[in-house]
Amino acid sequence: MSFRWLVILCTLVRLDAADEATGLWKTVDDRTGKVRGTVRIYEESGRLFGRVVSANDPAEAKERCTRCADERKDQPVVGMVILKSMTRRGNEYSGGNILDPDTGVVYRCKLTLADHGKELIVRGFIGFSLLGRNQIWLRQE
Repeated sequence: MSFRWLVILCTLVRLDAADEATGLWKTVDDRTGKVRGTVRIYEESGRLFGRVVSANDPAEAKERCTRCADERKDQPVVGMVILKSMTRRGNEYSGGNILDPDTGVVYRCKLTLADHGKELIVRGFIGFSLLGRNQIWLRQE
């Protein structure tokens, strides 16, 4: 294999890695613009899940999900799986849901990678995707 083809192959591999949503993401509050914490998105049985691994505010790091209505009720937010069962469909992930630990509400969810995999547009919605809001999460290097 020539050096030129090796460079092309390495470029393609790098592009594929940027197209994956798995990894560590800084969560950014869509209302305040502040980084709130970190979520690790991982794959399990062909689906994506996201677990809160840290909170920037020490007080938030100790919070429990008192408003949750499912098995996560009164569980610590740090360590909690908030993103569940996302499947890839083209250049986005959908079909799962996301929990807002502040309100306890579970929303349908859509994830879209942007800026060459450096940003993740997280859209939570009820019913139709038009009735929801976006957060931009930043890939943590």
